[in-house]
Amino acid sequence: MKIVADTNTFIAVALNEPEKEMIIRLAEGHDLIAPEVLPFEIGNALTAMLKRKALDADEVILTWEMVQHIPVDLRRIDIVAALKIATQYNLYAYDAYFLECASNLHSPLLTLDRQMKAIAQEIGIQIME
Repeated sequence: MKIVADTNTFIAVALNEPEKEMIIRLAEGHDLIAPEVLPFEIGNALTAMLKRKALDADEVILTWEMVQHIPVDLRRIDIVAALKIATQYNLYAYDAYFLECASNLHSPLLTLDRQMKAIAQEIGIQIME
């Protein structure tokens, strides 16, 4: 089965966060998909962690390199459809891109974000839990 994985899942795995094992268990045997903006969002998240001093510069690069080993199929998304989701639910566009991707592909969503889980369920997207 193809599942749409959110940015936070890639970062949690690369940084050995407590959720890592659960994410791997849920993703095992499935093909990961994400909107084509995923690498840019990961880069942004890593530099935000640098600014908060959660990572140092070397860790940013190391984490990026670790994420590159996670196989994922990057997909184009319908930005207008994503913006409709974003405006309807008062979300950042980046979050809506993942919801639109899952909705369009009729694929479940793997995310650690509670708000995204709630909205996904509201619009009929299955959540990987």
